[in-house]
Amino acid sequence: MGLNKTDALVAVNDVSADAQAVGRPLTSSAIFLVATVKPGAANLDTIRSFCGDIAGFVRSIGFQDLDAQLSCVVGFGSGIWRDLFGAPQPKELHPFQEVRSGTRHAVSTPGDLLFHIRATRMDLCFELETQILASIGSALASTDEVQGFRYFDNRDLLGFVDGSENPTGQAMNDAVFVGEEDAAFAGGSYVIVQKYLHDLQAWNALPTEVQEGIVGRKKVSNIELADSVKPTSAHNALTTIIENGKEIKILRGNMPFGSPAQGEFGTYFIGYSRSPRTIEQMLENMYIGRPPGNYDRLLDVSRPVTGTLFFVPTESFLDDVAAEEPAASESTVEQTSSPEATRLQDGSLGIGSLKGKNEHE
Repeated sequence: MGLNKTDALVAVNDVSADAQAVGRPLTSSAIFLVATVKPGAANLDTIRSFCGDIAGFVRSIGFQDLDAQLSCVVGFGSGIWRDLFGAPQPKELHPFQEVRSGTRHAVSTPGDLLFHIRATRMDLCFELETQILASIGSALASTDEVQGFRYFDNRDLLGFVDGSENPTGQAMNDAVFVGEEDAAFAGGSYVIVQKYLHDLQAWNALPTEVQEGIVGRKKVSNIELADSVKPTSAHNALTTIIENGKEIKILRGNMPFGSPAQGEFGTYFIGYSRSPRTIEQMLENMYIGRPPGNYDRLLDVSRPVTGTLFFVPTESFLDDVAAEEPAASESTVEQTSSPEATRLQDGSLGIGSLKGKNEHE
């Protein structure tokens, strides 16, 4: 959700014209905030009421510097969707599917809400997160909060350019936004997030030529290696998905993060897609291999500590939710303390914590 409804950068008649600000270009700063909703009808009401307030927060704070391109995308996990919004729910919304092969493990971790905040200034991102939590923080628990930054010329901490193959224009719309295959949720998007930690000492010990073979690109020029010399286990080979002779793209908003004093160096992966199957296939190729055993060697020096799938509804969906405001029933609240609410009695992920307040259904 950005400063106005043209932020999707698409034609008015396109299903994505009402989309949240998924298609925004990469910025120099970002905050990724994942939270669970505390059990209880009042907490569900708080989140529902807030759905209609988000755009106003972005407008008010972003008005201080329109050139800073402040935006916020909000996604919802499968464990909370029906408690918040009832039926139906997006056809392909489900818990993140972990992938395990040998020592490689794409973990699945709790998450009801995702806030993807972006701007060219971190202070605006910080202020927007602060105001969001002042409004609904008491309804939330157990967050994973990551502040991402631009590293040189859009490189990750491994030294390679990240996101250069992102689709643009109509190709981006086709790749990212749900269409007539799920008409009730047209204009929405699926998004998967993973927080990766890197062993930079091990990575930097590798010769540049070996690193380039692992990634599938030249390190300095960012030119993709020719198929004749590129290993079949290269990252960009395994994450290329072809269906019916056509490559199926996703939109990446990855950002580096870290704390040198703590020895923490990482990449926050965030991928938007019309269907989660695309990213799930990429992960299967990376962790299990294509064919099995021919896995992504980046995983020898990188490991994910989170993994969650969300659905990003349209702006009008969020406005309608806040406008309706039916009261939540006790039976609905009972269900909240099951499956994913039993996720950890306090929703704890062990990565951080929050608090907040508000109303709806």
